[in-house]
Amino acid sequence: MRNRKLMWWVVGALVVVLLGGGGIALAVSRKSSPAAKPVASAAPTTAVTSAAPTTPPPSPGADITGPLDLLLLGVDTRVTIPDWEPHSDAIMLLHVDAGLKSGYLYSLPRDLRVKMPAFAKAGFGGGTYKLTEAMSRGSRVPGSKKTNVQQGYELLTKTLTAYTGIKTFQAGAILNFGGLDKLVDQLGGVDLTVDQKVTSHHRKPDGSLRPLVGGEYQGPAAVYLPGQRHLVGWQAIDYARQRYGLPDGDYDRQRHQRQLVRSILTKALAQGLVSDSAKLEGVITALGNTLVYVGGRTPLEYAYALRDLAPSKITLVGLPGNGVGGGSGYLGEALTAEGKGFLTAVAKGQIPAYLAKHPKLVNK
Repeated sequence: MRNRKLMWWVVGALVVVLLGGGGIALAVSRKSSPAAKPVASAAPTTAVTSAAPTTPPPSPGADITGPLDLLLLGVDTRVTIPDWEPHSDAIMLLHVDAGLKSGYLYSLPRDLRVKMPAFAKAGFGGGTYKLTEAMSRGSRVPGSKKTNVQQGYELLTKTLTAYTGIKTFQAGAILNFGGLDKLVDQLGGVDLTVDQKVTSHHRKPDGSLRPLVGGEYQGPAAVYLPGQRHLVGWQAIDYARQRYGLPDGDYDRQRHQRQLVRSILTKALAQGLVSDSAKLEGVITALGNTLVYVGGRTPLEYAYALRDLAPSKITLVGLPGNGVGGGSGYLGEALTAEGKGFLTAVAKGQIPAYLAKHPKLVNK
C-alpha cells in the first residue's frame, strides 16, 4: 500500500514547489469517519456452523467522492527560527472533478489583496491585507510568542472561502523544504519545457549559493534557457523559485511551479514506482521526516481515492491579475474579471464551459 501513499504525497504535498526555503502545508478540514467498535469474541460452542461467504471490506478511501478542492500551500516556516510566524509564499489549489479522474491546478498571487474575517483564536480583528499574511496573522497565540500553524491555516481557509466562494477544502500535511530537491534527485531528475529564459538570483551555475553583498546577489548565475531541459534536484527547485527579472514576475513563477509539479508527477509514474518497491522505498526515504501529517482523512485514503488521477488529466490554469496601489504605493495584487470569473466557475461546478470561453487561461 506504500505506493498509493507515496502517490498521494506527490499529488498533495509536492503539488506546491517552495519558493524560499520554508515548508509545504496542506491541511485537512474533513474529519475522519468514526472507527468501528471492536466486536467482543463469542463464547466457545460445540455447534458446527458453515461459514457464510465473505467479501473483502472496501479499501480505505473508497467512500471518498468528488468533487474535491485541495488547498496546497508553500509556507515560509523558517524552521530554524523558533516561533517564526509562517507565511504562505505559494498558494495553489487543485480542483478534482466528481469522477476523481481529472482536475485543474491553479494559483493565487501571494500578494492578492483580500478581506480577512475576524479570528478570535488569534485575537485578530479582521481587515484587508495580502493573502500571504493570513497564515501569520491567524497563527498567533494571544498572550504568547508561540505560533500555531493549524490555526493560521484555519484563518486562511476562511479567507479563501469568502474570496472564492469555495465552501470546503479537503486534505492535509506539512512538508518542509529540505526533502524536495532530494526527492527530485531520487527520481533521477525531471524533464520539462522551459518556456522563457530564467536567470537565478540564488545559485551559481554549479549549484552553489551566490554571495549576498549589500543586499544584492553577486557573481555568475545559473541560467535556464528555453527548450526541453533535464533538471536535477537543485536546478528544479531553483528554477521554480525565480520571479525577479521575469516579464510577469510572480505570475510567471506560478506557471513554472505548476509545470514542474506535473513534470514530477509524470516522472514518478514513468519510474514505475507502483511496482518497484525498492525504488519506492528510496523515494520515501528521501522525504524522511520532512513530511508531517496533521490529521483528518489519512493520506492513504486520499491516495486510494485519487489513484486514477493521471498527470495528463490535470489541466494547468493561470489566473491573470494586476498590481494595485494607493497613497502609500504598492498594496498588492488583484485578479482581473476573467481570473475572478474562473473562481466563480469552480464554486459553481462550471469549469469546462468557462475554459471553453476563455482558452487563454490554460497553460501548456
